[in-house]
Amino acid sequence: MGNLQHHSQTTLRVNGKPHTLTVDHRRVLLDLLREDLDLTGAKKGCDHGQCGACTVLVDGRRVNSCLLFAVALDGCEVTTVEGLSGDGGAEEPHPLQRAFLERDAFQCGYCTPGQICSAAGVLAEAAAGHPSHVTDPAAPSGEPVPLDREEIRERLSGNLCRCGAYPRIAEAVEDVIP
Repeated sequence: MGNLQHHSQTTLRVNGKPHTLTVDHRRVLLDLLREDLDLTGAKKGCDHGQCGACTVLVDGRRVNSCLLFAVALDGCEVTTVEGLSGDGGAEEPHPLQRAFLERDAFQCGYCTPGQICSAAGVLAEAAAGHPSHVTDPAAPSGEPVPLDREEIRERLSGNLCRCGAYPRIAEAVEDVIP
């Protein structure tokens, strides 16, 4: 077989800080975040992209980090729940984090980081005019989509919560709608 290269140098900007690592081509973003960078907010739930516990933002878009090979993200900006506030989480929490606390929008908390990152993505998608399955087809294309309870529930449907905190999660998202 000869010299097969199985590792590549990869640079990711994670929560505003550049990280250059030599990464195995098979390593997924979730494992890199948790094991190499000690950012344990994103959780390994199903490891199949079906539960949303691993949701983070890549270049501002929400993704299931358990499905993405880290080497494919060279040069990308990754935001985890730890970096949502913009200062590494050391100071004031992000409005979504505060709303989740105020609404008691979690029980065990395992899915909460993924729920919060997904909610941040929902707010950005709706503001950018991206429709969902329940968006009125007559709504003007490309204009911000108003987020009501039905829109929020549809858009967050890829994030599962075994504790059933869905009503409180939707209320927390409603609290931060601009």
